[in-house]
Amino acid sequence: MNNALEAVPGGDAPEHLSSVNPTVIRWGIVGTGRIARRFAQGLAHVEAAQLTALWSRRAEPAAAFAAEFGGTACASFDALLASGIDALYIATLQDSHVDYAIAALEAGLHVLCEKPATINAAQLERVLTAARGARRLFMEAMKPPFYPLYRALRAHLADDPIGEIGLVRAGCSAANVPPDHPSFSFEHAGGALLDIGIYEMFLAVDWLGAPLEVQTLGRLGPTGVDIFASLNSQHERGISQLFCGLDLHGKGDALLLAAGGHVTIHENWWNPARATIRYADGRVVELDVPFEGGGLNYETAHFCELIRAGQLESPVMPHAKSLQMIAMTDAARSALGLRFAGE
Repeated sequence: MNNALEAVPGGDAPEHLSSVNPTVIRWGIVGTGRIARRFAQGLAHVEAAQLTALWSRRAEPAAAFAAEFGGTACASFDALLASGIDALYIATLQDSHVDYAIAALEAGLHVLCEKPATINAAQLERVLTAARGARRLFMEAMKPPFYPLYRALRAHLADDPIGEIGLVRAGCSAANVPPDHPSFSFEHAGGALLDIGIYEMFLAVDWLGAPLEVQTLGRLGPTGVDIFASLNSQHERGISQLFCGLDLHGKGDALLLAAGGHVTIHENWWNPARATIRYADGRVVELDVPFEGGGLNYETAHFCELIRAGQLESPVMPHAKSLQMIAMTDAARSALGLRFAGE
C-alpha cells in the first residue's frame, strides 16, 4: 500500500531519478493560514524539497510568511504560477480549490490540494479532467495513510490478519470552534461534513471500498451549514458508522471490526500514533509509532517521490478514492438539504 513508486498509469521514471541524489522539488504555496504554516514546517523534514514561492490575497501576511519560512512572496497568483516552481500546495478555503487547482495544472504544475479537494464531485471531475489533459500529478492531501502508524497497522494486519474489515466506526465533533471560524461560513462552503467528516469518509472507503448507499441524519446551524451529521453507509465490503460536528464535543478515535478481532486507532486517529489490536483468540497487540515534523511531511515526501518517478496518480491516495469520499459528502449534504452557491 505504501510503496510510493508502485506502478501507476502515467509514465515511466525519468532517467535522472536517483535515490542517492534526488532532484530538488521546488514548491509554491497559495494561502498563508494555519495549514500552510504546518506544510512549510513539514518541508524541513522532507529530503530534497524547498519552499520557493508563495502568494496570499493579503500582501502583509505573505511577506511575513516568506520571512519566516523562506521563498519569495509573489505579487499575484499568476506570478506564483510563473515563479519556476514544480508543484503547488493549495492551502486556501475549499470554495477556491477548484479554480486554483485547474489554473495550476493548466500552467504545467503538479498539485497537492488540501482536503477536501473540492466541495462536490462535479468540481472534482473538472479538476481530474484538467490533470489528465495536462499530464500532471494531482493528489488530495489526505494525511492519515502516510503516517508511520497507519502504515505499520496495514503491514501488521497483512502478516497477522483479523480477517476482512466489515465495519468502520469513526467520528469527531468539536464544540470549541470559534463562531467566526471558516467552518461556519456558508460563503466559503464550510460545515462539519467537509471540514471534519471528510477524514471519516477517507477511513470508510479506504477499508470498505466505494459507498453504495448513504443514510444521513443531522442539523444545520444559524449560518446555514451543517453543524452535526451522523451517517450509516453501505459500502462494497461492509458498513460504516460516522459522525462529525461543530456543536457537540466528542473524541476522535476509530474502530475497525472483523471476524477475527478489532482495531482501535486511538485519538486523534487522523494524526495516528497508537493503535490496539484485539484478536478473537484473546491476544492483544499494541502499536506505538510516533510521528515527526507535524505529520504533513509524510504525504509531501510521497508526492515528491511520485513527481520524480513520473507518476500522475498516487497508489495510496488515488483519484477514485477522492471521488468516493466526496460522493459521500454530496449524498449527506443532499439529505440535509444543504446546497452551496453555484451548485
